[in-house]
Amino acid sequence: MADKGHPINIIVGDGAAIPVQKDKGLVNAWSISFVGAVGCIIYLCLSDPEMYWEVLKFLPDGILVTFKVTVASILLALFIGLFTGLGRISENKVINTIASTYVEIVRGIPLLVQLFYIYYALGRFEFLQISELPSAIIAMGVCYGAYMGEVFRAGIISIDKGQGEAARSLGFNKSQTMFMVILPQAWKTILPPVGNEFIALLKDSSLVSILAVADILRRGREFASVTFSYFETYTMVALVYLVITLILSKAVSKMEDRLNYYDRD
Repeated sequence: MADKGHPINIIVGDGAAIPVQKDKGLVNAWSISFVGAVGCIIYLCLSDPEMYWEVLKFLPDGILVTFKVTVASILLALFIGLFTGLGRISENKVINTIASTYVEIVRGIPLLVQLFYIYYALGRFEFLQISELPSAIIAMGVCYGAYMGEVFRAGIISIDKGQGEAARSLGFNKSQTMFMVILPQAWKTILPPVGNEFIALLKDSSLVSILAVADILRRGREFASVTFSYFETYTMVALVYLVITLILSKAVSKMEDRLNYYDRD
């Protein structure tokens, strides 16, 4: 049995991991950052409502699109990552090589280049032409699928081999052992880094604005191009992103604390 008293932390190289705040107490870096960001938004909207408040009212549609892209992309990345992780630990050399090659290639190409390639380069072929939003979701899902593959691989191999041997002795085949015994246990180890990747993906979703997807950054650019108030617009955009990521990082931290609590003896 795996030692429940010592949970294993997954560290995935080359990823855009988000540090989760572990400071205890009422005053810490997270609370200072969050209160400061919210305070700045309130102060700016009160001090110059004709500008900052107008920017803030212009962004909700972009926030919705940002979350839509992020959630859809992370779901696709989880699907790809699961099978990539299984492929990376497969004893079949062909499957293992294919999964490993996918990880190496995708992690070696910047996300921005992948966005351009899927939307513009592949778009020259009529049967591969995809609209802006699906192109953004596919590119981000494929990119983060490589990182998720490493998360799943690390989570699976963290489970004691005796678990698989016990399941096989009870008559489970390989698929049943993996999906009914190993993965349910590995999920507790996998969840925290998945949460971190979700936050990283949300921040990287700002890149989809180059495809004319109306996310937060794109909406900000549209407002600034009309008013020429670039400082005010991008200040508010940055603060909105900061508040969202801080809330999500706190949620991931709480989730990780709860999982660690249930893992204690």
